[in-house]
Amino acid sequence: MTPTRARFAEVVRSEPVDVGLACLLVGGEVEPELDVDASLEVLDLIATQVRLRLHGQTRPDDVAEQLRRVLHTGHRFGGTDADFDDVRSSLLSEVLVRKRGLPILLSVVWTEVAARLGVQAYALGLPGRVHVLVGEPEDSHVVVDPWEGGRVLDRQEVAQRAQGMPLVPMQPHDLLLRLLTNVRVLAARRPPGLEAAAVRLWAVELSLLLPRHPVVLRRERGELRVRLGDHLGGAQELETYALVVDATDEQEATAARRAARLARAQLN
Repeated sequence: MTPTRARFAEVVRSEPVDVGLACLLVGGEVEPELDVDASLEVLDLIATQVRLRLHGQTRPDDVAEQLRRVLHTGHRFGGTDADFDDVRSSLLSEVLVRKRGLPILLSVVWTEVAARLGVQAYALGLPGRVHVLVGEPEDSHVVVDPWEGGRVLDRQEVAQRAQGMPLVPMQPHDLLLRLLTNVRVLAARRPPGLEAAAVRLWAVELSLLLPRHPVVLRRERGELRVRLGDHLGGAQELETYALVVDATDEQEATAARRAARLARAQLN
């Protein structure tokens, strides 16, 4: 395990989870020499700029407006459809440089800046897109869409986008799993090849470091290892997965063992 990955494992199993740091450490899979502290300093600087504009304002709508003026009007943070096809849009360090990213990463930027100001702000995992709630879910608050430049949504828009879901803040592990799932899905959409498989593999392996994760990821890790030439390691992973699911899904366990035998056969 690399030092960056070991640090990620430590961060995600600490309480409270430092979501911003965890998201930055994901970038270490792409850039091993990533300067995490430099990215944290960028968030600190942005928070200072917002603080200078607040002048003691605490109402959620006022705070959201000042966040918008600095993050979008000043720094031009936002998103485009093209960002959904670019893995850099899922890496917080890259988002802080490019000012563009997926809704979930833009929401992390907003909540991390707000946290440095002592302002309550939460990521909302609404259907289709992550938003930010500034304020308290059960009290005075506003909901903004960072992907649209921090536009405040009216009540009707919030209700339409929530589709009946309660406005409950995302838990850190759920947010990180959703982020890594985005990376896996993006890599899976690329033309088949070793590079795409390698991206999927690191996203799977980081997901497996989270305290809670879908067990089927173990099968995916085994299959990806085989695809990347680690036939023995992949076979062992598939056999371990089969043992885990044997009691609940015999057909799935049988398929995994069959895949493991095929992987071992390639060693002959």
